[in-house]
Amino acid sequence: MKIDILTLFPESFMPLKESIISRATKTQKLEINIINIRDFSKDKHKKCDDYTFGGGPGMLMMVQPIYDAMTSIEGYKQAHKIYLSPKGKTFSQSRAKELSKIDHIILLCGHYEGVDQRAIDLLINEEISIGDYVLTGGELPAMVVVDAVSRLVPTVLGGEESTEIESFENGLLEYPQYTKPREFMGLEVPEVLISGDHKKVDEWRKNEAEKITKQRRPDLLNKDN
Repeated sequence: MKIDILTLFPESFMPLKESIISRATKTQKLEINIINIRDFSKDKHKKCDDYTFGGGPGMLMMVQPIYDAMTSIEGYKQAHKIYLSPKGKTFSQSRAKELSKIDHIILLCGHYEGVDQRAIDLLINEEISIGDYVLTGGELPAMVVVDAVSRLVPTVLGGEESTEIESFENGLLEYPQYTKPREFMGLEVPEVLISGDHKKVDEWRKNEAEKITKQRRPDLLNKDN
């Protein structure tokens, strides 16, 4: 999978150079490119924003640098192009799964008061929000999307089973998990997990997942899975 990220602040993406995603890029299971929109500004000071027509607070990212940055990407017409925006549809695990099957994704990070609508009209296939709140820019949402999607790409985590038992799979939150030591500060690992009875372990995990989901996210139980 290839992911291109358009941003005014490329230095924000240092976390993508760590851990699992870093290993996946080094082994060429993923290709992640960070593109600085400022490099495509025609202003001598590399300015990429201006005041909005009609007035209003804040500055708006201009269409020209965004358009030129996007169209500089090889294969951009065939890529699925996403703008990270509070106005977008809320991101979910099911959407992450769908996106993980796409060969080429381009993410546009807005900043300030957002981007000129013409950039969206000309270039964008989908707008995505990571929640009902507003951030200073699209860099953090872009990293959330990259992390959630890339770990679902086959072989990135080393096996599909790693993702099949997580929260939101089958409409349930994940059950509690334990490792050594068996006892810590008076708290012990549930006996069933060290019983060696795999059927009972599976039943315990299913019951715990259902109980936690009912307590914390009952809305998930009401969805059609």
